[in-house]
Amino acid sequence: MLTNVRAELVKQARRPAIWLLLVIAVVLTITFGYVIPFVGLNGASGAPGSGRGLASMLPDAVVGSTLAGLPVFVGALALVFGVLVVGSEYGFETWKTVLAQRPSRETVHAAKLVTVAAGTLLGILALFASTAVASAVVASVKDQPMNWPGVPDLLIGASAGWLVTTMWAALGVLLAVWLRAVALPIGLGLVWLLAVQNLLSSVASPSLEWVAQVQKAMPGPNAGALAAALGAPSGTPGVGEIVGGGQGAAVVAGYLVVFGVVSGWLLRRRDIA
Repeated sequence: MLTNVRAELVKQARRPAIWLLLVIAVVLTITFGYVIPFVGLNGASGAPGSGRGLASMLPDAVVGSTLAGLPVFVGALALVFGVLVVGSEYGFETWKTVLAQRPSRETVHAAKLVTVAAGTLLGILALFASTAVASAVVASVKDQPMNWPGVPDLLIGASAGWLVTTMWAALGVLLAVWLRAVALPIGLGLVWLLAVQNLLSSVASPSLEWVAQVQKAMPGPNAGALAAALGAPSGTPGVGEIVGGGQGAAVVAGYLVVFGVVSGWLLRRRDIA
């Protein structure tokens, strides 16, 4: 198992696309969480309806600012990461080469999930580091105090972010195994995260009560509720207090387990060709 994990970590670390996803996640988080709101600041309040005042860019709000993008665009990048880790084996037709080395399909699948979890952890740590720097810069420019969250709050925020991003990446793994490809799983995953999910929340849910109830059991709204419970600014796409933070964490964790188990079952049962 350890040999397979090391092999997967080395393989993914040498792929430029993986590092590009990390860079894009950091750039988008800083741009939409700090640069644009800072430019649009008028006194101590943000642009109307933005929910992004000066207070949301200061060090004591770093947890919420980091988690704000997880339900949508950072989650979409995590899904792409999960697809690449597994789907590339189909695209490059390397499954036979991997399995010819005698690891079982279950072992390879578990190693890939561990690799995905390691990658999302690195991503969350990078996001927290970048938002901490951005918060410090804003506080210095605006002559605001450097009041940082406590260590327990940071650990809870990082754990929640890791849970959400790993869940989206596990969905990418499932789509890649199910469709045995790269392009189609990425396309379907992005359509769901960036279009269907938002349409259900903004269009269908206010009009249909049953859709509103179904939303409470879906991964995206629960990820958004978890981010909102930990301080993500209101008005951020995908962030909303549709359920409590505890339920959001439980539902996201449940989806993570289901995605991992189903993808492993499919990989074991189906032809790799």
